[in-house]
Amino acid sequence: MARGKAVVVGATGTIGTRLVDHLLAADWQVVGLCRTPPEGGGAAYMSVDLLDESDCRAKLGGLRDASHLFYAARAKHGEGGEESVSDNMAMLRNVVEALEGGALSHVHLVHGGKYYGLHLGPYKTPAKEDDPRHMPPDFYYDQQDYVAARAGPWTWTISRPPLVYDFAPGRARNLISVIAVYAAISRELGVPLSFPGSRAAHGVIAECVAAAHLAKAIVWMATTEGCANQAFNITNGDCFRWENLWPGFASYFGLPLGPVRKISLAHFMADKATVWDRIVERHGLKPTPYQDMALWSYGDFVFSPEYDVLTDTTKARLHGFHDVVDSQAMFIEMFDRYRAARLIP
Repeated sequence: MARGKAVVVGATGTIGTRLVDHLLAADWQVVGLCRTPPEGGGAAYMSVDLLDESDCRAKLGGLRDASHLFYAARAKHGEGGEESVSDNMAMLRNVVEALEGGALSHVHLVHGGKYYGLHLGPYKTPAKEDDPRHMPPDFYYDQQDYVAARAGPWTWTISRPPLVYDFAPGRARNLISVIAVYAAISRELGVPLSFPGSRAAHGVIAECVAAAHLAKAIVWMATTEGCANQAFNITNGDCFRWENLWPGFASYFGLPLGPVRKISLAHFMADKATVWDRIVERHGLKPTPYQDMALWSYGDFVFSPEYDVLTDTTKARLHGFHDVVDSQAMFIEMFDRYRAARLIP
């Protein structure tokens, strides 16, 4: 017997994919909303225009038996810039209000560290869930205020993860493949593996979360009564400095460790598609377009902070979530998966 019926919005994204996997493994019924429904799998997928209220009501109105909404969508990704408050609010509102009135008992929103202003510059670390907000706009604030005000027939929770990493073929906005392709091209060109940020960025404290670990935490908080109507920071449970990880990356990819060199990956890697094609042919890799392997502007965003990026996860532990992931081991395991899939040499 199914534990519940979940609607996962953004079901084919990095977080949504692992949420669907975790829910199915735990015997939930799952309906996934996405732009392009995939074939196969145990979930029922549908394409819905989240900005169209009529389309949402028409397609979601039949899901009166849905008990949980897991919302992991956004209007667009913006690294350091402003993201549309109006579009992100409209999308959430259209989904929630189309599902209300039936069996809906819980709404979960996936937010992130931008709640604390990490994209704006140095901020108080480790960040705690009740820290003051920064100057808006920030659609996270509007979405949280909306669910807090509308709750009653249902409860809500919010996860605030840092950068999310995964084995995600075809998703260029993923630091795992960014590092791997950067390393492969460095090796092909006969140059050492240099950290592509500043010396200060090389030494700051950073953190991350594996997508599968985040998915487990999300379902935990959405099904734990004591977590209701609260936000929780979720990370792997550890932290690191790039200066300590980078030698291991160089060793993994068979490269000497180079000096720290602050470069724009978006600029320096823009003309390397032919180099990548050469690597793919020589090593017999699965042909994948260069632009689908690495979003270099995302790498620049990740490697640019010259201040600590750190959140406090004490609250989640006090409420009962104790799982942790070794981040250094996570990187190597994900590199291994890309290599086993013949996506990187």
